[in-house]
This record gives sequence, C-alpha cells and structure tokens, in this order.
Amino acid sequence: MRAWLASVEEVFREASARWTLLAYFALSSLFILTFALAVNLDIVDGALAGAKLFGKAVDTGGEKIDLNKLVLGFESGFAGFLYMLGTFMALFATAHLVPRLQEKGTIDLYLSRPVGRTKLLLSRYCGGLLLAAANLLYLFGSIWLIVVWKTGVAHPRFFLGGLVILFGVAALLAFAFLIGVLTSSTAVSLMVTYGIFLFAAVLSGHEKISAAVSSEWSAKTIHALYWIFPKTAELLRATVELVSGGQTFQRLGQINTLAVFGSTAVFGLAALGLAAWRFSRKDF
Repeated sequence: MRAWLASVEEVFREASARWTLLAYFALSSLFILTFALAVNLDIVDGALAGAKLFGKAVDTGGEKIDLNKLVLGFESGFAGFLYMLGTFMALFATAHLVPRLQEKGTIDLYLSRPVGRTKLLLSRYCGGLLLAAANLLYLFGSIWLIVVWKTGVAHPRFFLGGLVILFGVAALLAFAFLIGVLTSSTAVSLMVTYGIFLFAAVLSGHEKISAAVSSEWSAKTIHALYWIFPKTAELLRATVELVSGGQTFQRLGQINTLAVFGSTAVFGLAALGLAAWRFSRKDF
C-alpha cells in the first residue's frame, strides 16, 4: 500500500520537477485573473443595474436584471468553457505519464520495487486523475468565489459541472494511457486522444450522418461507432445543464442518461483494462 501511495505521490513530484505542475496552475491562474478583472457588475437592491465586460458597458435596456438568473447564466456558460479548457489541460499535463514511465532506466527502477505492473500503472493513472481533479477544484472554486464576491449569490451546483468534467477526463485519460503503453509516445497519445475527443463530438450527430449515407452497412457502422466512443458532446451539454438546472437535463430520460454516462464509463474501463493487460505483458 505504501509503495502504491508512493507511486501516486511521485506523479506530483515529477510534474513539479518538470515544470508541468507550475505551468498547469499558472495557466489556470491566468484565466481566473482575467475573469476577475473582466467582469464588473453594478448591483442595486439585489438586481443588476449595470455591467461592464472587458471595460465595455453592457446594454441592459435600462432595466434591472434578476441577479439569480444572471449568475446561473454566467456559471453555466463558464462551466461549458471550463469543460473544454479543463479537459485539454488535464490531458496535456498527464499524457506523458506512461511514455516517461517506459523510458529505459526509469522503468527498470520502478520494476525493481515490490509493486506489480498493474498496480504500478493504476497508481500512475490515479495520480494523473488526482492532478486533474486538483486543477479543476482550483478553477471551479476560484470562479465560484469570485462570483459570490461580486454578486453575493452562491450556487453550489456549479461544482456539479466539475464532477462531469472529471468523469470525462477519466475516460479520455484511460485511453491516453492505452495509447501510451502501445506507442511509448506522448505526442501520439495526445494526438490520438484529442482526435477521439473531436471525432466522438462529431458522432453526436450520428442520426443525421447515418441518414445521409448511401448504404445500410455504413449507417450501422456510424451507429456502432457512436456507442463505442465516449459521449464528449453530450457530456458538455450535461455540464451546462447541470449547472444551470435547465429543463433539458431534467427532461432527459433515465435510459438516455445512463446510456451517455454508462457507455462513456465502459469505454474508459475497457481502455484502462487493455492498457493494464498490455503493460503487464510488455518486454522492457
């Protein structure tokens, strides 16, 4: 157990030693600072009387705007943006974990420890996921505090968006680990994982795409690919809807909700399982 925890801790040490950790949180801090300075609100009697965005006045039509609705709009919009930002930054910061582990000398040192190969790989995965979770908590926590400071309105449901993002990152990181085990290349891991992210988003329109193809087997292939890959576009919508409390999410049927999250979870578990299986049998 101690050896496993030590492997998780070394993920953070490695990120710190290679400046990854500093760059990761510096970029997040830059976004937080930009947000804090860009938005200026004039609150009168619990309603928005005026606003400035990046120094430019926002036309409110001379009417006071319900502050609660404004905050929900702000938070849901930023949750959607953080979905993209948080996912891309998390993969950039963690995709190197397996390729660097397999470098000559490094892998020899790790394999000399009393930790099985599967546990070693899973500890690196958990370390990467904790690193991503820490950054997401920093992003969401800071933005939430800024919103509360500027408006006095607190919506804890904003953090639900962070949980959905972390769920998506977990599935994509598992796939990045699989590619990392197979290729030992950080660049290939990033390119293929980002490619899957974008391709899966395109497949969210599988109904329209399959209707446009000329053959039945092509349509079935498109539908099959949709259910195989993670639901990146649907997770984005779920993030926004959960934060806003929108009726779209409330109207989602139980089957559709389980299908989106369930199929994404199966994709991640399958990728991580294959990565662990291949890593345990790989010659070094």
